[in-house]
Amino acid sequence: MIIYNVTVKVDYSIADAWLSWLQQEHIPDIIATECFTDARILRLLEVDESDGITYAVQYHANSKALYNRYIKEYSTGMRNKSTEKWGDKFVAFRSVMEIVH
Repeated sequence: MIIYNVTVKVDYSIADAWLSWLQQEHIPDIIATECFTDARILRLLEVDESDGITYAVQYHANSKALYNRYIKEYSTGMRNKSTEKWGDKFVAFRSVMEIVH
């Protein structure tokens, strides 16, 4: 299984609205691509929160091929929609992991 991890620092001014949007719109849109089976939202603890709250959103794909399909066909559009909606009130970085045990 592949985990596509998106770590996001969200400005306090949008934090509640962003989390609602993530749960009600963004994650369902990503799951609808059929590249991922589910997603989990985690809040990072013991990190500097002076600029905002940090979340990790983990999307689970059954194969690297499905993850690659998401990146090729959908990721740019999803990123653009996020930026159009929230501007510079968040910053995100992404990583890909494979479950080995």
